[in-house]
Amino acid sequence: MSHSFTTYNQLWADAQSELSCLLEEELPAEPRRPEKDRVVFFQRLAMLFVRYTQVFRQLENAYDLVVHPQKRRFIHSALESVMGRVLELKNEMVEKEFSEYHYMDDVLHDLKLIPADLEIPIPRYFHSERSKEVQQRKAMLTDILKMAEVAETPEVSGKPVMAKKMSQEEAVKIIQVAERARQGRERAKFNMKNLNMNTVYRIEEPGAESAESAAVRIQKVWKGYVQRKRTKMAREEEMIFLGMNMDPKYEEPRPAETTAQAIEASTRVKQTEHEEAYQKATVDVMNQLRDVEGDDMSKSMKVQIQQWFTECRNATGTFPDYPDEEDGGSALIFAEKTPQQVESSLV
Repeated sequence: MSHSFTTYNQLWADAQSELSCLLEEELPAEPRRPEKDRVVFFQRLAMLFVRYTQVFRQLENAYDLVVHPQKRRFIHSALESVMGRVLELKNEMVEKEFSEYHYMDDVLHDLKLIPADLEIPIPRYFHSERSKEVQQRKAMLTDILKMAEVAETPEVSGKPVMAKKMSQEEAVKIIQVAERARQGRERAKFNMKNLNMNTVYRIEEPGAESAESAAVRIQKVWKGYVQRKRTKMAREEEMIFLGMNMDPKYEEPRPAETTAQAIEASTRVKQTEHEEAYQKATVDVMNQLRDVEGDDMSKSMKVQIQQWFTECRNATGTFPDYPDEEDGGSALIFAEKTPQQVESSLV
């Protein structure tokens, strides 16, 4: 497990190194001259797009399986920034070529990548981190539907009463449908009874011809079943040969895949546990600071406010008005400003 953590930490470090290189290329010390050649400019955009896409995939993999809560927050911030940059580059490419589809074979060849590396997957945390929210919405929707059903069929003296009155035409239509269904069932019973009587009558008088015809029928049914089974097997073999279906022996999970899935599941459990511990520790530290150092911080802030009023009086000759909450309140007092600057900002 520790080896896997080291792997994803290294993946994060490689992504950060690539981001630093991209930042130096996009924001050089000396500004570049505007590129007049449209083809060269598009090649530069395509190169940046592919490299940012690779960084995005690295950060997404690292964020998905890194356990440390603080590290996950840093990776999440970088990941969202990279996603925004990828969208910006895609928009620029569309505006320059007036097309949603771009040919970047030469870029892939230079970077030694394959077309599959250009695919931008949906970040897995979109599903995992919103699962609770989706479940809450489903539960809320279920409660609303239940409340709507209760409102439609209120009970009066223990008996359900329909809230909406049925018209005469609707009632007649429902009765007609029910009567036609009853008549259909009666006809079906009558036909089945006649069929059974004819079958019994034929069986009661066996003969050589009837026995031979029965054997032929059984053979037809069996041969048809066997041929359909062979045809189905031949069709499946052909689809496997053409690569349209997966061979059944490859559909079963391999031991390595099962182990990897188990490791990912345990990692996600550890992510949840560490996140809960981090949130609890944050609350505990805030409460501890408030209990231990709260009084000292309050006293020091009061002293600073008094000193600020005194400095303003010495500088202007009068005590200033206390900053309103809309202007920032006491935050203006603790800003690194001179009394004259604070007074000018309040005017």
